[in-house]
Parts: sequence; structure tokens; C-alpha cells
Amino acid sequence: MAEKIIHTARVYDGHLIQLDVHKVVLPNGKYSQREIVQHPGAVAIVALDSDRNLLLVRQFRLAANKIMLEIPAGTLAPGESPEECARRELQEEIGYKPNDLQNLGGIYTAPGYTTEFIHLFLATDLVAAALESDADEFIEMTRMPLDEALLLIDQGEITDSKTVAGVLRVSRRLEEKIKKPPRRKKKIPSG
Repeated sequence: MAEKIIHTARVYDGHLIQLDVHKVVLPNGKYSQREIVQHPGAVAIVALDSDRNLLLVRQFRLAANKIMLEIPAGTLAPGESPEECARRELQEEIGYKPNDLQNLGGIYTAPGYTTEFIHLFLATDLVAAALESDADEFIEMTRMPLDEALLLIDQGEITDSKTVAGVLRVSRRLEEKIKKPPRRKKKIPSG
């Protein structure tokens, strides 16, 4: 099922992304063309406070032409680990740093045309520690109960894919913790 690249032409080289056009050989021996947006990768963080409120951001997204409600996120800087990026983005976007940061895996945003992979994290035990925001970002932080965010996902009000994936993963993780009975210590017979 794999395709083999036989020629690549870079047709756009931007600040953040590049666009490559690949000539490929298909599994049946025929030729085709693939247009692939090269992306450095990103992180997205489900920030959850001690009351099970999500810390979300509202921002205008030109591609969608609307203000969207999202989990904090950002692009990986060259040489930056996903964990470092997640901590930095939380401080820049919502003004908190996590004492606990758990990896939730990740998602390909649109593997049909981009290499973008978003590393997902759960951030808890949050401490106020703001960093200066990016000059071109205009965002507003908001708190929302996790159950309300799940309802907005079900109603189609939250449509950002990284937010949907991250919030659903955290919700399932929390449900699993509730369902698991606590481990009991084995009694050691005396004497």
C-alpha cells in the first residue's frame, strides 16, 4: 500500500510551512502527484484546574473566519521538546505553569495533505506564572467546567480538532480512574 516518492519540488517556502509537490509511484505501478504541507509540529494542552474546570482560549482563526474556543496550543520551536513547548505555551497563553504534565499521545491534523503532528498533554496542579504573549496573538482565556465543554463538543459548538481530541481523551482518562476500584493491600498472615 505504500507509495514511493520519485521526485519532489518545493513550490512554497514560508515562515512556518513549506509546500512540496511529490511525484509518486502507486502500489499498482501507476504515477500520481501529492501536495504536502510540511509543518514543524505543535503541542496542545488540556489545562485542568482543581475544580475540573478547563482553561481555554478564544481567538479569531482566519482560515475558519470565526472566533474559536480552543485548548492552549502552539508550534514547536527548532530544537524544542514537546514538553518544553507545552510549558511555554501555557505560560504565554493562559498565564499558568503546570506542576504535573502528562503526555496524552498525539494526533495528525490532516494526514492527507500535511505532516503536522500535535502532541497532546494534560496539565494539572497549575501555578500562576505568566510569560509575555506573542505579538501577533490576540487571545482571551476562559474557564469552563469539563462537562460543559463536553456538551459543547456534542452540540457542535467546539469544532477545533485538537480541542475535541484532547478534551475527549482527558474525559475518558478521568472516567477510567473513577471506575477502577482502589487496590487493596494483601493481608499478611501473622505468626
